Amino acid sequence: MRDSSTVVTKKLYDDAYLTSFTATVLFADGKDIVLDQTAFFPEEGGQSPDHGQLGGFEVEDVQIVDGAIHHFLKIRPEDEEEAERIFRIGGRVGGSIDWEERYSNMQMHSGEHIFSGLVFRHFGYDNVGFHLSPREMTMDFEGPIPEAALKEIEWEANEAVRKNIRTKVIFPSKEEREGMEYRSKLDLKGPVRIVIYSGYDACACCAPHVASTAEIGLIKVVGSQNWKGGTRVSLVCGRRALELFLRDHEIVTKTAGFLSAPAESIYDLTVKSKQDLIALKAEIRDLGSQLLEAKAASIPKTEDHVVLFAASADLKAARKVINCLVKDHDGYCAVFTGSEAEGWSYVIGSAKKDCREVGKRLKDRLSARGGGKPEMIQGSVKAGEGAIRACF
Repeated sequence: MRDSSTVVTKKLYDDAYLTSFTATVLFADGKDIVLDQTAFFPEEGGQSPDHGQLGGFEVEDVQIVDGAIHHFLKIRPEDEEEAERIFRIGGRVGGSIDWEERYSNMQMHSGEHIFSGLVFRHFGYDNVGFHLSPREMTMDFEGPIPEAALKEIEWEANEAVRKNIRTKVIFPSKEEREGMEYRSKLDLKGPVRIVIYSGYDACACCAPHVASTAEIGLIKVVGSQNWKGGTRVSLVCGRRALELFLRDHEIVTKTAGFLSAPAESIYDLTVKSKQDLIALKAEIRDLGSQLLEAKAASIPKTEDHVVLFAASADLKAARKVINCLVKDHDGYCAVFTGSEAEGWSYVIGSAKKDCREVGKRLKDRLSARGGGKPEMIQGSVKAGEGAIRACF
């Protein structure tokens, strides 16, 4: 094992399209491998790392520490001896990156540059927070962006895609940078890599990018929200944008078929259906409450305990019924609303007994939840009607 603190790994990923390479092992400590050069992009600048294979083992994570790029491998206990043989100091190993993941990240990151450059042009806002993972990409801008402006910027970003602008990468000197306008989140020292999309953006960036904007394919805003006085924007580009379109198109097509309506009308139909459902549920609750009151009125006053089950009545009606029942019955008066499948909400009252006692039995026997005062308790329970009645 060699000390990795003095190692500086050569970054082969400056050639974004390099997918395989060979390198010399400079440091090896179990699953942690450092090479003299690598095509694996480490987690850096808000972007998740590349994955792939190194020496026949899966690369799970890649991190950069003081110029040394560490590859963390997935090595099973039974393969440790073989790994030690392969990753001996001074030995040569081959590596290959997961190209589908790399290219998707290149499309996403390049699209982010175009979009952020346009936000800066329109509003003067910096992108002060960037996150790119296999699941999402978000950008945090330091001021509010209206929805209409996001749509306009999205359209302009896709115009940049259609123009097929070549990606330009330069390493200007400190003196040259002083006369340049470019975006950067950090006070940079040493060599600075600047990615330029002429007419749209110039930004200091260490990540791989596509060769031209046409390769981004499509740029789509999928969400935005207020964020610390600014705006957090979620974006998808390229393959991920196509996957999103295919998924949403399938959903819209199936829904339109189910509703026997053209796709452009399904939103209005869905809103109307929801409103109708809300009104219908309210009508059912009213009828259920009337039925509950009728059941309660039919119970002989000679009965000690009263336990009623109602599928549709609301708790307001249940409390009203309980307040009437406790005047005529000396025991517990209970109303359970809901169903055995979904669970019951309950109200239990009594003028002469401590309702907390039956509440404790429901908790002990049926894992019910709830509480209250001696004269009335409320809660919920998921159990059969017979098991509930047995608690009384």
